[in-house]
Amino acid sequence: MLAEKLLLNLLITIAPVLILSVLSDKKCNMNSPIICGLLQSIAALTCMIFTHANYGFNWDLRYVPLVLSFLYAGPRAGSMVLGTLIVTRILMGGNTIIFGLVNMLLTALIAFLTVQKFWKSPPNKRVLISTVIGFWPLILCFVSFNTYQYFQGAPLKIDFNIPDIILIGFIHTLAIMIASKLNENVIERNKMREEIIRAEKLNTIGELAASIAHEVRNPLTVVKGFLQLMQKEEQGRKYEYLSLVLSELGRAESIINDYLNFAKPKFEKIEKFQLADVLSEVVLLLDPLAVKQGVELKSELIQSDFWLTTDRNQLKQALVNLIKNAIEATSEGGKVTIQYMHDHQNATILITDSGKGMTPEQLSKIGTLFYTTKDKGTGLGTSVSLRIIETMNGKVSYKSQPGIGTEVTMILPAVKKEVVNI
Repeated sequence: MLAEKLLLNLLITIAPVLILSVLSDKKCNMNSPIICGLLQSIAALTCMIFTHANYGFNWDLRYVPLVLSFLYAGPRAGSMVLGTLIVTRILMGGNTIIFGLVNMLLTALIAFLTVQKFWKSPPNKRVLISTVIGFWPLILCFVSFNTYQYFQGAPLKIDFNIPDIILIGFIHTLAIMIASKLNENVIERNKMREEIIRAEKLNTIGELAASIAHEVRNPLTVVKGFLQLMQKEEQGRKYEYLSLVLSELGRAESIINDYLNFAKPKFEKIEKFQLADVLSEVVLLLDPLAVKQGVELKSELIQSDFWLTTDRNQLKQALVNLIKNAIEATSEGGKVTIQYMHDHQNATILITDSGKGMTPEQLSKIGTLFYTTKDKGTGLGTSVSLRIIETMNGKVSYKSQPGIGTEVTMILPAVKKEVVNI
């Protein structure tokens, strides 16, 4: 009977994740805390309905939806589930109601305090964290049972059937592991979908920008040539006017080249070099800008034998753009930190600033052509930088909090077997 009830509870606990997965496929707002909290509340309530009463306690998986809602959907969803559990437990009554309520509150508190560390961890570690937190209520239940015996004047002893203990612990752990793994799969699938959509948009915009830029560059080149010929025959103010026109034409050509580079990054000179050397050059190059802005540019670079084989100038351009963005986003008196670490396969560069930060909506638009958080700018530099890193088979990710700052993580592979223009 116990096994049947617990297995039924297991199916109930994974049902919300499966429903959210279906809603995600239909492009519904599956990330809404209200929807997540509602589904997990129904799951927790159903677990309490199909409970197994023994040893003076009700044994079910009600704590699994509680932990999952706090960790994966946030405090609002977790509070909805906690409220549902508390109201239901009060209505059920019984001698152990106080112990049940205390267990719920302690479990919710632990899950709530772990949320920030939880989301800073990689997916596999998140599954482990949720499993550990999910197992904690079982320990509380056994402690509560002995405490209840103590207040009843009964001798303190473990009066449980050992197979029942093993079964409860195993199914409880299995349920939260499966549910957590399913949640991680849904998150990963959504990220992949967003990356595919973003890549398709960038390819379309890139092709359009390249075709327009190519057509515009040809007449500009002709105009520039004739103006240079005219300038040789002029003096005085007309010469100055023509110099100004040629300067602006040069700037227009530079912008057009950026568009072409965004569409098809050109790796003209492939060479082998140490990444630490390039980072040192970029820091020296941008240090005057940081001093001018009143920003401390701090670098934590290690001298190592980590080598890259790619276009040095293109990588340098990408690094300059990203670090420059961090400096310009930081107010006077702030700090920008560049950290560099590596293993045998990948190098990781962290660019952290103490600037104004970005909202989740702004973060989702980073890398989109023509999008920028600056008062003046086109967002083209960031788009080109991300495109260059992607062409090198690297990855760039952003983390940011408004009022705290932004962290840019760049991962580059150690060996490039082949570099292609896209």
